[in-house]
Amino acid sequence: MRPPVLVAAALTALAAAVTAAGPARATDPPAPQGVFLTVSGDQGSWMRGELLRCEPEAWGHHPHASEACGALDRAHGNLDALVADPELCTQVYAPVTVSASGTYRGKQITWQKTFANACTMEASTGSVFRF
Repeated sequence: MRPPVLVAAALTALAAAVTAAGPARATDPPAPQGVFLTVSGDQGSWMRGELLRCEPEAWGHHPHASEACGALDRAHGNLDALVADPELCTQVYAPVTVSASGTYRGKQITWQKTFANACTMEASTGSVFRF
């Protein structure tokens, strides 16, 4: 066989193999959805973060994922609507800023709030930022 005939034969064989295999499909799973939560001290002196995943059920490294997902469910994903726990907190001013960004049950969330101290933050947000 001459070189052009070999190239044509190779391309025909390759086309037949691709057609037999079917169209290419994306087999990668979708990126996991969740809400990335952060807690930071005054002026960013320290920071922690955790990814909270609630779909199809609570999972991941958040130490209180089930409780946090339940609290968000009751608040319909609105962090301003989290039910506060009655707790006596000191009047010490040591501000703590919390934030949440990501997707919760298909709803886009971007939220941030500063509390007077860690006690008032935990009393207001419960297990969501307890990590």
